Amino acid sequence: MKYSYLGRDVERVDAVEKVAGSAVYTGDIRLPGMLHAKILKSPHAHARIVGIDISGVENLPGVRAVITGSEAKYHFGIYLSDKTVLAVDKVRHVGEPVAAVAADTEEIAEEALELIKVRYEELPAVFDQREAMKEGAPLVHENLHEYKHAPYIFPKPHTNIASHFKLRKGDVERGFAEADFIVENEFYQPQVHHVQMETHTSIGQWLPNGQINVWTSAQSPFAVRHLLSVGLGVPIHKINVHVPYVGGGFGGKAGLHWEPLVVLLSRKAGGRPVKLVMSREEQFRTVAVRQGMYARIKTGVKRDGKITAEEIEYIWDTGAYADYAVNIGRAAGYSCTGPYEVPNVKCDSYTVYTNHPYGTAYRGFGCPELLWAIERQMDMVARKIGMDPVEFRLKNAALPGRITASGEKLRDDAGRVDQCIKAVAEAIGWGRKEPRQINGKLRGKGIAALWKAPAMPSFASSSAIAKLNEDGTVTLSIGLIEMGQGTPTVFVQMAAEELQMPVDRIKVVSKRETDYSPYSWQTVASRGTFMDGNAVLQALKDLKRQVKATAAQLLGMPEDSLEIADGRVFVGREPERGLTLAAVATCGVLPDGRGIRGPIVGYGYYTAEGLTNLDPETGQGLPALVWTFGAQGVEVEVDPETGEVRVLKVATALDLGKALNPLLLKGQICGGVVQALGQALFEDYIFDEKGALLNNNLTDYKIPRAPDIPDEFVPIMIENPQSNGPYGARGIGEHPTISLQPAIANAIYNATGVDIYELPMTKEKVWKALKKSEVK
Repeated sequence: MKYSYLGRDVERVDAVEKVAGSAVYTGDIRLPGMLHAKILKSPHAHARIVGIDISGVENLPGVRAVITGSEAKYHFGIYLSDKTVLAVDKVRHVGEPVAAVAADTEEIAEEALELIKVRYEELPAVFDQREAMKEGAPLVHENLHEYKHAPYIFPKPHTNIASHFKLRKGDVERGFAEADFIVENEFYQPQVHHVQMETHTSIGQWLPNGQINVWTSAQSPFAVRHLLSVGLGVPIHKINVHVPYVGGGFGGKAGLHWEPLVVLLSRKAGGRPVKLVMSREEQFRTVAVRQGMYARIKTGVKRDGKITAEEIEYIWDTGAYADYAVNIGRAAGYSCTGPYEVPNVKCDSYTVYTNHPYGTAYRGFGCPELLWAIERQMDMVARKIGMDPVEFRLKNAALPGRITASGEKLRDDAGRVDQCIKAVAEAIGWGRKEPRQINGKLRGKGIAALWKAPAMPSFASSSAIAKLNEDGTVTLSIGLIEMGQGTPTVFVQMAAEELQMPVDRIKVVSKRETDYSPYSWQTVASRGTFMDGNAVLQALKDLKRQVKATAAQLLGMPEDSLEIADGRVFVGREPERGLTLAAVATCGVLPDGRGIRGPIVGYGYYTAEGLTNLDPETGQGLPALVWTFGAQGVEVEVDPETGEVRVLKVATALDLGKALNPLLLKGQICGGVVQALGQALFEDYIFDEKGALLNNNLTDYKIPRAPDIPDEFVPIMIENPQSNGPYGARGIGEHPTISLQPAIANAIYNATGVDIYELPMTKEKVWKALKKSEVK
């Protein structure tokens, strides 16, 4: 179909506001009587708290509240309730908060922390998730068996295994017996950080009447409200969560973080609002991270390239608390094979406690980690049987009608990973004969495919409100959070398309407030365009129905004879006969002055369709609302003398169903590529032998800078519409970050003959591998 407003390059509706500095973030908010909070952090990775002496603080002028874990024994957790606001009996990682102060100024609060005396008894710690799984390992959570958890999370009491997800398809032993070759490898990647531009910031106020107000930089205001309600035992209607603009989330601001702490400080301070702004160093040491992972993959394959079986083990380093990591382990389990059909699969995905900082969602929700292993393995298996890696992937591709590892038959309109693979192969000139060495530097190309589905409950839902204003303009209210992805702009385009109205006559409310905003489960899992987009579409259709119902009475015409365009509702065959939208916005007025009907407010909702719980023993079921497929191809240059890797070109192909705004999609692709580049080549949590983070700042923790950006980006948008998506769209969310890491590693091998099994692929690591292999 041809559209008037969709499929076009429309600039972000919030661009001027953000560039001009008028956009309001949580850090900009100042409330009357507001106090400032600081936290005292543990110097130990694992230690019993023998005693805390706060007597030296209570008389310090300007200090209004001090709390310790003994006053905050509330348990929180979105999937497994294992976390308290402050450490209660023991600390579980370096940087964990043990006490908090609210004072008139940040300086006074900092001074107060120095007066708090904590006595610790150090305990044995465990930092390797594989060691943590062994019998006799120090237990991070002795009371794991007592914690409440979601029914699809499977903790193992009296161990460090926070959850064990199992997937079984077919007969793996038979599949290996049928194989001509068996290839087995292990892969590793460390914890890394989100490095959002805006650090975690929250303001809490617990008023004497029991009302709790929260202003916070969060991705999921309704999740914050719900978790506060459950954790504190306060009815939901007593909690109102405000979320203004968010300066980057990437999964790190999903769920609940520091909101309970500021709320409890406020209660102790007599209801004064309390603000906590995490420093950059605290972001690294104290705030949630992306968990690390070990992977072991065993693949059976025929001589003709057909995979017969895979045995997969993922072991996740969730750190001290489970948070989103247990659901990431689950999502990785049902996505375990990557975008390939494998007839016989055995996968065990373990989420394991260690004494590292705790893990949470990170852009891609487990897929970058699992595809680092799977897509490296695909190249290695292809090499073993002497087959071109592109041909090998195409032979095993999960195409429409094929069966996934969880037993799901892919929809006929599910998307085409084969088209994505072919597109990036062509874009980087795969198979073309070119010099392997230029100016003494080695050149290589690599490819990796990807897939991802939203990891969410089978009953997740979204809603939207579309209000027709008195002048005929439209205001959209949504629960989805804008944190850089640009979804509200796409929703404006949807409204413009449905109403045939210029985009500048439509507004999306920029802030979210749970008392007034329509409900949306969470802004995670690449579900915004699909789920909230469907809700917006239903709200617009409801608005149009009401407009036509009112106009039909005023014009004396059937509703189905009316059309809406250019700010009017009119008779389709007699365009001159009609009314302005302004004339029906609040009510219709008959010739004698009587009003009919009422203000026009459209409401829409969308609930995930066709999903089921997964069998706890086999992982079989329907976990995916929508699969998005893609592939990435890269060309790299490696300096054999130094090991320095330069990414010259990145081609990213995504089957996104329908490109609703190509300009925004290109921006998402380029931004995601650069972020993934950091994970591939620079980013790494480095700890000392006692679990203290050594690179807790942006000097020592390297992220990509301008000179690191690839010379050429090639965004490729493949459009195979999905019938139940809004205008056929799937959305891409985190997908540009997902498979770049293995694509780069595959390219490095093709340039140098050196395999890299661990991330990041630093120049020191590449140099050592080159020297070891004596590549010239």
